[in-house]
Amino acid sequence: MMVARWSIDAKFGYKQNVVDAMKRWLRDIGPQAGFKDDRTRLLTGSVGALEATVQTEHLIEDLGELNRVWDKLATIPAHQQWSKELEPHVVSGTSRWEIFRVL
Repeated sequence: MMVARWSIDAKFGYKQNVVDAMKRWLRDIGPQAGFKDDRTRLLTGSVGALEATVQTEHLIEDLGELNRVWDKLATIPAHQQWSKELEPHVVSGTSRWEIFRVL
């Protein structure tokens, strides 16, 4: 079992826009790609983390599952449109994936 964590930082004053966009993505796009609602959560920075950081965590079986999701995402037009709509609200270059093993 692994945790795939996607993280991005909101521009100052735009955090709620990013949170709202992520909620829409988790509801409308993530399931189309294969992310399961009961194995996903949305987080934001609080203490000891950047307050502007917004993260999604996805519990996955292995890297193969994540690769299948990424491949599927590339074929979903709504994901491409969502990305373009999100871009003005985030700090360029801050998106990243981190993968953790569950012990």
